[in-house]
Amino acid sequence: MPSLSTMNLQKPAHKPVPIIDLFAGPGGLGEGFSSIQNQDGSYGFRIGLSIEKDFFAHRTLTLRSVFRHLRDTKDLMHYFKYVRGEIDEQSFRAVPVVARAFEAALNETKCIELGKDDPSDVDKLIHRALEGERDWLLIGGPPCQAYSLAGRSRRKNDATFESDVKHFLYREYLRIIKAHRPAIFVMENVKGLLTSKHSGDFMFQKILTDLKGGDERPSYEIRSFVKHGVTVELEGNDFVIEAEKYGIPQARHRVILLGVRRDLNFPTHQLIQPVQEAFTVREAIGDLPRLRSRVSVSDETIAHWHAAVSIASNRLNSWNAEDQTRIMFRMQTAAKNSLQLASSGTRFIEGKNFGPNAPKVIRRWFTEDGPGGCLQHEARSHMELDLCRYMFAATYAAEHGVSPKLDQFPHSLLPLHKNAKRIADGGRAPFMDRFRVQCANAPSTTVVSHIAKDGHYYIHYDPAQCRSLTVREAARLQTFPDNYYFEGNRTQQYTQVGNAVPPLLASKLAEVVHGLFLTLHANSSENRNSS
Repeated sequence: MPSLSTMNLQKPAHKPVPIIDLFAGPGGLGEGFSSIQNQDGSYGFRIGLSIEKDFFAHRTLTLRSVFRHLRDTKDLMHYFKYVRGEIDEQSFRAVPVVARAFEAALNETKCIELGKDDPSDVDKLIHRALEGERDWLLIGGPPCQAYSLAGRSRRKNDATFESDVKHFLYREYLRIIKAHRPAIFVMENVKGLLTSKHSGDFMFQKILTDLKGGDERPSYEIRSFVKHGVTVELEGNDFVIEAEKYGIPQARHRVILLGVRRDLNFPTHQLIQPVQEAFTVREAIGDLPRLRSRVSVSDETIAHWHAAVSIASNRLNSWNAEDQTRIMFRMQTAAKNSLQLASSGTRFIEGKNFGPNAPKVIRRWFTEDGPGGCLQHEARSHMELDLCRYMFAATYAAEHGVSPKLDQFPHSLLPLHKNAKRIADGGRAPFMDRFRVQCANAPSTTVVSHIAKDGHYYIHYDPAQCRSLTVREAARLQTFPDNYYFEGNRTQQYTQVGNAVPPLLASKLAEVVHGLFLTLHANSSENRNSS
């Protein structure tokens, strides 16, 4: 996948910089970095090693590595036959050129649990992957559940929280920095890291201190991708990247650190540049085929689904809101429109005109080397009452431009739990946005792994479709290219998408890092020529 821009330099391209990717997930960071091209069309980075503990994410990483080995060749057609479901995995792997690609991919991707499996084995893999190259890049994001606000809230009364190993998995990242001395590292984590404490101490400051190093290990300067300055001049929020400000159709706020080795004397780097207009949900997913959801019953039929959605507006009969009439009319119109929807989607939907409504260079990011249609665009099943809630919420969002809170729902649509009873009695409750529409004319909220659970936080903006987002729609909001295929069942696919770094954002980080490496190589060449 080509980069969004190439460095405007006249020097000949160097061999690609090796990448070691830790806690890789399904490969979002690696996808962005491996997309960067030199001016001559060669690739600026190569993934030498990706490490991920989850079995299905590792399968996805491996398949994506196979894609990279086949891209720019006619043999990429075998990959497309597999992801479209035209051949099974056994037949795919039996193709000689594919078998060789899998052999290379399995050397590159390893299913290892960092912090638990033998670190000496990890060190051997890194040495082999670097092939003697000293100027290399470390990327990755240690698991964030221990730092996230949601995770801390869920476990505030958990006596084992302080001893959770996830607090200190960054130390495995640090151990690899100390042992292998990357020229540059990029580390990603949740914004909650800034306020997370362990034994009374702020974790972010401890991590910064550890990463900067000292006399006994490589010393690094920790920089920001969005603000110039050295560490002592920067505050925690200066390391936060708000993805929607940089052309990502999602309000995803993450701490991302840029570490550069002091002895290499890197110059001031370029910052990633904000965009003028937000990339909205409608622009990102509005081109994808319209689908109906399904009803969670064993004998589900189209007629059953249509019957369920057609009576959704009846739930508002006793609702005394000022806009009751308008919302009911909109819901009735949506129910009529839903009669046009027959398909609930499938593994592959053939078509040639899929692509976000975005500038050509962004559209190309998603669609270049496309699969000839739409992959993994299949709606989930929902309970009948949830169909009514989804239609109401999407209709309310279309009317008001915001997703309704629970206290704005008709009482007949409130979920059956004690928090909802408080609302019915005129009170407040936690999780007031339990049902959240991803509004059409704004970036989405943060796509997280919870999307695998029930979809309530990820309701499609079109009331007629009356459903949560598909895997492909979630992947679009995360900016995965349309040819990216996620292994595992649908729940596992959602989990992988939610745990990833948006590849398009990663490509913007990669262009900054690529510029630093080009300068490093240019300085090295000048030193050799002058000696």
